[in-house]
Amino acid sequence: MQDGSLLDAREEQTYRLLVGLTAARAAELAEVAELPPQEADEVLQRLQAKGLVTVQPADEPVFRPLPPDVALGTTLLRRQESLEAARKTVAALSEEFRASASRRDPHHLVEVIVGAATLRERLADLQNSAREEILWFCRANPLAMQGSDNTEEYGALSRGVRYRAIYERALIETPGELDSIAEGVSWGEEARVLPTLPVRIAIVDRSTAICPLVRDDEQSLGEPSAAIISRGQLLDALLALFESYWELATPVRLQAGKEPESEGLDDSERLLLSMLVAGVPDKSIANQLGISRRTVQRRLDRLMALAGVDTRTGLAFQAAKRDWL
Repeated sequence: MQDGSLLDAREEQTYRLLVGLTAARAAELAEVAELPPQEADEVLQRLQAKGLVTVQPADEPVFRPLPPDVALGTTLLRRQESLEAARKTVAALSEEFRASASRRDPHHLVEVIVGAATLRERLADLQNSAREEILWFCRANPLAMQGSDNTEEYGALSRGVRYRAIYERALIETPGELDSIAEGVSWGEEARVLPTLPVRIAIVDRSTAICPLVRDDEQSLGEPSAAIISRGQLLDALLALFESYWELATPVRLQAGKEPESEGLDDSERLLLSMLVAGVPDKSIANQLGISRRTVQRRLDRLMALAGVDTRTGLAFQAAKRDWL
């Protein structure tokens, strides 16, 4: 069939009638289907060739329907395999074309998109196509989506894609944001915190980056825009920028770390420590942990006593030295 269907309209109609009749001779089916006998016989022969009909020999052969999932399942599977092979070929050819085009024409290195909805859609597509790793600079006041809306992350993590995200301190202090980060970490995300980040970036498989073009103080002037950046020196610079900030960032510990039980630190204390080192104020720590500022101070006093220091600076140093974070 030219349209790629498994059965043409006449074959499907004839099969449905035969299923309703349970069994029929060609002449009987021709009468019910209002087909010329010769055409009905030809359709039945085609259905038999496709494994959808069996024939009981007699003076006038009797046709009976067979299960379609058995008859057409193999054909459908082969088509799916063929489509997957074709998809991979198209992807490889597209990558080859982009690589060649970028060498000839620098315009192919950067694509500009406009609009929050378009930006959200491209972020989703990039994550859904990721195979190895996604790197993310997460600044406060997201342009396209809140962290809790990024459900594509969970699908990528479940496929084995590595996620490394650096969060701006102000974002950590936003009510409910820590719960979203905790959910990502529980799925396998590696999260770290810095006081500020220079730009918003998402980099997929070290081959494509998306970077908003509008500064935060200009967001109200119009629709957000972003650049889709392909392989080249600009992408290499963004990768180097991410890795340098990753080394400086403080890990967010939402689960028990490597320290032995004898150290006596629980999960909430590790989280408190990571927020302290990231520079989150006591009030924000208390809000995120659902405790009072007095309790925050009491827990910090306990941690300083455990570390054998009497200042927060000393506590941060000992936390790093003892690998508490």
